[in-house]
Amino acid sequence: MLSTFAAKSFGQRGYLAAADHIFTNLYGQKTPTIENAKKAGDFKSLGAILAGGDNMRDEILNTMQKAGQRGRGGAGFDTGAKWSFLPRDDGKQHYLVVNADEGEPGTSKDRYILRNEPYKLIEGMIYSAFTIKATQAYIYIRGEFKEEQRAMQKAIDEAYKAGLLGPRAQYPLDVHIHSGAGAYVCGEETALLNSIEGKPGKPRHKPPYPATQGLFMKPTIINNVETIAQVPAILTRGLEWWTSLGTPANHGTKLYTISGAVNKPCTVEDAMGVTIGELIDEHAGGPTGGWENVQAIIPGGSSTLALTPEEARTAKMDFDSLRELGTEMGTGGIIVIPKDVDFVDVTARMARFYAVESCGQCQPCKLGTHQMATTMAKIKAGTATQKDADRLKRLTKIHGLTICALAGAACQPIKGLLGPFRESLDSKLVE
Repeated sequence: MLSTFAAKSFGQRGYLAAADHIFTNLYGQKTPTIENAKKAGDFKSLGAILAGGDNMRDEILNTMQKAGQRGRGGAGFDTGAKWSFLPRDDGKQHYLVVNADEGEPGTSKDRYILRNEPYKLIEGMIYSAFTIKATQAYIYIRGEFKEEQRAMQKAIDEAYKAGLLGPRAQYPLDVHIHSGAGAYVCGEETALLNSIEGKPGKPRHKPPYPATQGLFMKPTIINNVETIAQVPAILTRGLEWWTSLGTPANHGTKLYTISGAVNKPCTVEDAMGVTIGELIDEHAGGPTGGWENVQAIIPGGSSTLALTPEEARTAKMDFDSLRELGTEMGTGGIIVIPKDVDFVDVTARMARFYAVESCGQCQPCKLGTHQMATTMAKIKAGTATQKDADRLKRLTKIHGLTICALAGAACQPIKGLLGPFRESLDSKLVE
């Protein structure tokens, strides 16, 4: 059986006890080496778990399904459910792919794992690959992350040398790094698969889904870096511990990035369900100029709808609570926008980003994001009229008309400007 630790719930304000942290070397307090990783407890239960064979595969899958871990890459899909979709005993090559193409503006979390906690990711990949019977795994790393690629490759090389990976390992898994070229759309899982295969990084139609026809048209599971790196803790500390943290249907811990107008921009680990106000005040030193200086807060990266400071301060950082407020958890990338920043300018920059990053495969996205960007540039310049504002509203209807979610992501900043921050837009319009 997988071992369990005594549950240790977090305090009234939601802050993690020291013993509940998964990522204890997030800022590289200790040099990331395999020796230091083992001293910190990594790989401690690996041999015993892998020795369990098919029965242990079933137990791991059952544990992950009961854990209800929701993917930390943005979509929040249940990890155990995703793994269960993979066909079993089909005799085909299975693949595990880790998505490290961290391109969401306002998000900076996975790169800390790659740089300073690579062995947790490797251990998580071994457990995950063992469960789904994958003997080949890829880590797709954003092309700009040169330091992270070097750190990850060093850790992989050490794992091979230590007999944790490769043909000498208890479970023979090969891990490869694939460097992307910095395209935002390759964060979408099927565009990522095409990129690994040497094709243009454009999303595929679904179905078929990657679980049945993924990398090289073989059954494939794709998960985010943080998602996979949490797996060892879930398996070794147990369900009681994992479910004691967070909120109902949003268990465990999460890495949050806090940037913008705060005194101490940072990436931190805390429980799911901690409020945005608590994260900003306790981890980021509060907003610069105080809360009265806050104009808006984006909760989960640029593709999530901005909240007013009144809404955000008490909003719980979990998938369901933020959805009730009309926005999304996303990647947990919190951006604080002060009052002296032009919200129209912020929105125009985001619109331009999505227009540039559109792969051009779907006409509603190719044309719609371009038109949103040009309209926002006109509004920013102070030459737009009410007709342009009406046009923006019509353009947001491209949401859901495309293969992937990029068009929908592009609409979110625009919807914020047309909604709770309409005053910023109206002040720019001419008669």
